[in-house]
Amino acid sequence: MALILNAKELTKSFGSAPLFDNISFTCEEGERIGLIGPNGSGKSTLLKILAGELSPDSGEVALRKKTRFAYVAQDSVYAPGVTVRQCIEQVLAASPLDHDEHEAQLVRTLGRGGFEDFEAEAAALSGGWRKRLAIAEALVLSPDILLLDEPTNHLDLAGIEWLEELLSQAAFASIVISHDRYFLENVATAMAELNRAYPGGILRTPGNYSAFLEKKDEFLHAQAKRQEALENMVRREMEWLRRGPKARTTKSKARIGKAHQLIDELGDLNARTRTATAGIDFSATDRKTKRLLVLEGLGCELGGRTLLDSLDFVFTHGTRVGLVGANGSGKTTLLRLLQGLLPPSGGTVTKADGLRIVYFDQNRPLEADVTLRRALAPDADSVVYQGRVIHVNAWAARFLFTPEQLGQPVGRLSGGERARVLIARLMLEPADLLLLDEPTNDLDIPTLEILEESLLEIPGALVLVTHDRYLLDRVSTVILGLDGKGGAQRFADYAQWEEWVDERTSGKGKPVAAAAAPAAAPGKKKLSYVDARDYETIESRIAAAEAEVERCQAALEDPAVFSDHTRIAEASAAHEAAQQAVDALYARWHELEEKAGG
Repeated sequence: MALILNAKELTKSFGSAPLFDNISFTCEEGERIGLIGPNGSGKSTLLKILAGELSPDSGEVALRKKTRFAYVAQDSVYAPGVTVRQCIEQVLAASPLDHDEHEAQLVRTLGRGGFEDFEAEAAALSGGWRKRLAIAEALVLSPDILLLDEPTNHLDLAGIEWLEELLSQAAFASIVISHDRYFLENVATAMAELNRAYPGGILRTPGNYSAFLEKKDEFLHAQAKRQEALENMVRREMEWLRRGPKARTTKSKARIGKAHQLIDELGDLNARTRTATAGIDFSATDRKTKRLLVLEGLGCELGGRTLLDSLDFVFTHGTRVGLVGANGSGKTTLLRLLQGLLPPSGGTVTKADGLRIVYFDQNRPLEADVTLRRALAPDADSVVYQGRVIHVNAWAARFLFTPEQLGQPVGRLSGGERARVLIARLMLEPADLLLLDEPTNDLDIPTLEILEESLLEIPGALVLVTHDRYLLDRVSTVILGLDGKGGAQRFADYAQWEEWVDERTSGKGKPVAAAAAPAAAPGKKKLSYVDARDYETIESRIAAAEAEVERCQAALEDPAVFSDHTRIAEASAAHEAAQQAVDALYARWHELEEKAGG
């Protein structure tokens, strides 16, 4: 393949803080390069330099003659009153094509973008459709290289799949900043990670994301071996220097010089490999009851549309629901129903006494003029986390903020930094049920990995709405899919949901039943007669068993029982037996759910 872009020794700083130093980067015809790196490493800045939007402090970007560039920034904003058609026509105005060719190109490009109403107001579109329009604007002039800055942040799952197919079939090259690991796995033919941990500040590998991980692991392993060897050599040389060698001889002078070179190399390696990661760990209450929230025959109608019809679902400790569906299918509506912010049109939402629900809002309201210090610790210079008092400096450091940043306004933070502030706030609220509405936007991959591990360890229940398919599959114990017409369906993983949607789209699938019980997921097995009878009554038996645990607990706390050694022993034994009965019923319920296919 022929080289169409060659960036040499690019350096860029803002103030005294260098983003990157002497970075070199190339792109060949037809390549699809996934560009990743920690927040603040300079990915967006590098992309703007490659697009000619910014100038580097030093270095140069060389392009093959007549190469056409198209660049799509993170945010797509349109003036009120401008239609979808007018947006494309404004771009085509710079094209040498005649009027008929303009119209054909406009129709072709918007058709590829999935647009049906060309006269729709661009500013009134959802974030995902505004992003599609921005990409259509970039494509209409047939670029040789398309540069995309985190497009998957604003696209829904259907939009991400549309973009995957578009890029995979395109003749042009593309460089895409994204933290969506499935997207990178499906699209990238090469990967580049911008990170000071690497010599030269960047690691470039051929292949998709999983191939990159293998190469990265090999590199880090070799680097760790080199670091260990350097440490041993420096230790020996330091011991030799401490013995006071005579510096008169040429041999001694050379060895002293070599020792200093080794020390400098080790210092540089230590500096590059000293990485920080955000510490994310959610608070939980001391709740003992396992049944947290029960939905029975839940229905919801809004604006004449039925979004939910007869949904049954039980949330217990350890339930982690991945909530999926097209835009407008009712995901956010269901979250509002769970919080009690919206009354159901039918059915009931039964909450355990004192249930604490914490909600992460996808709109992320943060006052721009509030300092980072006050955003992290609103009432004092410390926070109380899991019963411990932590100074705001230490709390900030946990989320990769420096003491110098505490005085700056939140409005100056990057999208990823603002996301970390919101997660820091979220962590301070003890929760039995955690509702996360698009928590991953703007988070880099290392922070996403820490978020995943934390969500896997929360003792309560979780509902997760995200377009990050990797996170859905990693965290969820069940996928709940909404079709926007009242139907809800359970699936073992996201792939089953995709297959179901594909079948319905192609007309092969059956309509979703709006019956009291969820429709069977693909691959669901038929229970035996005994298991089916057991399954019908197990929830009521669990409720009765938990009531017995509470009765035994009350007996243990009775002063009359507590003061009698014989009675306390009997009460303790009864409490333990009741708890074991509850645990056995939950194990049986899990077994029946497994037999039923989720």
